[in-house]
Amino acid sequence: MKVAIVGGGIGGMCLALSLHAAGFDDVDIYESASAIRELGVGINVLPHAVRELTELDLMADLSKVGVATADFTYFSRLGQRIWEEPLGVAAGYRWPQLSIHRGELLGLLQRAVRARLGSHRVHTGHQLASVGMDPQGRWADFVAHDPDRVIARAYPDLLVGCDGIHSTVRRCLYPDEGPLRWNGVTMWRGVSVGEPFLSGRSMVNIGSSKQRTVLYPISAVVRDQPGKMLINWVATRKVSTAEMPPQDWTYLARREDVLEAFADFRFDFLDVVRLIQEAEVIYQYPMVDRDPLPSWDFGRVTLLGDAAHPMHPVGGNGASQAILDARVLAYELALQPTIEAAISAYDAQRRPATAAVVQSNRRAGPHRCQDLVEQRAPNGFEELSQVISRKELEEIADEYKRIGGFDAQRLNDRASFAVQPPAPSAPTNGETPLRP
Repeated sequence: MKVAIVGGGIGGMCLALSLHAAGFDDVDIYESASAIRELGVGINVLPHAVRELTELDLMADLSKVGVATADFTYFSRLGQRIWEEPLGVAAGYRWPQLSIHRGELLGLLQRAVRARLGSHRVHTGHQLASVGMDPQGRWADFVAHDPDRVIARAYPDLLVGCDGIHSTVRRCLYPDEGPLRWNGVTMWRGVSVGEPFLSGRSMVNIGSSKQRTVLYPISAVVRDQPGKMLINWVATRKVSTAEMPPQDWTYLARREDVLEAFADFRFDFLDVVRLIQEAEVIYQYPMVDRDPLPSWDFGRVTLLGDAAHPMHPVGGNGASQAILDARVLAYELALQPTIEAAISAYDAQRRPATAAVVQSNRRAGPHRCQDLVEQRAPNGFEELSQVISRKELEEIADEYKRIGGFDAQRLNDRASFAVQPPAPSAPTNGETPLRP
């Protein structure tokens, strides 16, 4: 089976590694950028996704560059503690939760792909232009700087769109979908060097859906600055303007705008203002998503990751869900008799699961506890139990784990997605057989 992966991000690289692990070697990645650059800020990889990376034999490398996040605490905008819980192994998972720089993770995945599949399988500077059919089968044309000059034509048995929130593959499948859906929230993100806070491996979320910051360390080692950590932070604020900010992952913000908006975010456990001041660069973009799609099942074309289910960055689920997509797709391709059957099975599992996460994230997901406290006690509280009960807080946290697919017991007990493909089978009903 010949697979063309459109997009060399986290989802695309994980799919290539998952396919290789399942016995499929005829896999090519087509990336529109001239080079796969290790850019971005921090991300969280939840235990269900860390499990998949572990089963891809990546844990030893991950542990060298990431931080095993130990605990998570919600605070009100006044810095009052609302909810705290252990994370990862301390919470009963067999796998940790990792906080890591996105560029570090992508670089690690890219190096693994080049080592296992070969560098010749990664094609940079290849932007998908169009797809179609001719007597030889389904084709995909790729262009570079000149959109009118095709530099490569591929004839894959399977085309997978892993090309992100502005997916060309998705646009080909749903040409009338329309623009991204903005919820009116502007996001600022940065990485700063700072002192360890709370346990030293803590994640904190301060504020509410009106205005919040989320912070966590992504590296415990900072060159020439012993005792300091690299801290990822994201600041969000609901704005009144009707004009959506540019949707560009590299768009730089004005530092003074962020400082003005978060001037009160100084707490005895963490000085958010100082971290904003000391960030080398600050990125700005709107919080956007799309409505869940009615189908990802297009026979020998499908979607994965942000191309399939762009979601609000709530609960650390964006990259984690893409990793799960990749593993399930490879699993089904290895076990089903045809490509068409595999895509149908993948769609049946992953599309409803990710649609539920998209919808939950729109309702603030587990962050909802802060909104309830803000509504019930806008000027703060003396006793949290008079504002919200422990049972209600537990229900909010547990519900999101179930929706996101990382309930500890279910995850620990679930069968592995590690597989080896069956022997080739004869085609039936005109469908395309898998050919390991």
